[in-house]
Amino acid sequence: MKVRAWPRGWTRCTPAAKGRGMSARADILCIGSVLWDVIGRCDAPMRTGNDKPGTITRLPGGVALNIAMTLRRFELTPALLTVVGDDPEGRDLLAECGRMGLLTEHVLVAADLPTDRYMAIEAGGGLIAAVADARSLERVGGRILAPLADGRLGSAQAPYPGAIAIDGNLTEELLCEVAESPPFSAADLRLVPASPGKAERLRPLLGHPRATLYVNLEEAGLIAGTACATARDGALALLAAGARRAVVTDGHGEVVDATGDGLICATPPGVEARRITGAGDTFMAAHIAAELGGGGRAEALGFAVAAAARYVEGHDHG
Repeated sequence: MKVRAWPRGWTRCTPAAKGRGMSARADILCIGSVLWDVIGRCDAPMRTGNDKPGTITRLPGGVALNIAMTLRRFELTPALLTVVGDDPEGRDLLAECGRMGLLTEHVLVAADLPTDRYMAIEAGGGLIAAVADARSLERVGGRILAPLADGRLGSAQAPYPGAIAIDGNLTEELLCEVAESPPFSAADLRLVPASPGKAERLRPLLGHPRATLYVNLEEAGLIAGTACATARDGALALLAAGARRAVVTDGHGEVVDATGDGLICATPPGVEARRITGAGDTFMAAHIAAELGGGGRAEALGFAVAAAARYVEGHDHG
């Protein structure tokens, strides 16, 4: 594989790769939320109404950006298709993306919209609550996809042939467009809901012949429209609902990669959770990186499980 074998550690951006020009060719497109994460963390458990000491950090985030940042650590070159505001937050975010070696040539900068934000509270190794403000991404709609139709990255006559990661922060109307749009017909689509509340937005893409869904157990049940007790149940339910391929996680439980050719399963190692936000995005990115690097299904799943566990432990901050 192109990525370094586990457990020797993630590969890193080299100084020469950072700040590369926009003429660089993307290995994968990441479409969806790119924003600032504001995360409050407390080591002790918390309940509603608690006020406890901890840390508060502002970091580049959003599902599409989390995936892109992790892919970059595996020495892949992602390009972002999203929107940021023409405001200090947006300019800072684009500058940070550039420093990390991400391609931002096709990011839409909207003068009339603010840069999106996400706020979360984590305590005792778990997520207490979170609020995602992705209204600008939702309002801008299909304008962020223009490069895939106007010839910059592809067109209806020459569809983009590579890998595309898409998150469920896009509206259901826009995801319906993606499902039926010729510019996406040849792509290797990798789909993630972003949250259980947005899982059902992915239903229009269930029947896409080149799509892989990355979901947790709850999201699998919501998309398939049936209660699922295990990751295997969720994966099989998604296949029955029309999915070509589904990768289903279940917290500390079994992880399943299901296709019509059968199931591949892996069990995460037992680790002490120190952070939660971004773990699913890390898993997905590691899995994609392993497959783009030539790894088989079993190897890619094991690599992704190990990468996510290491992230949750608090290692490899990037």
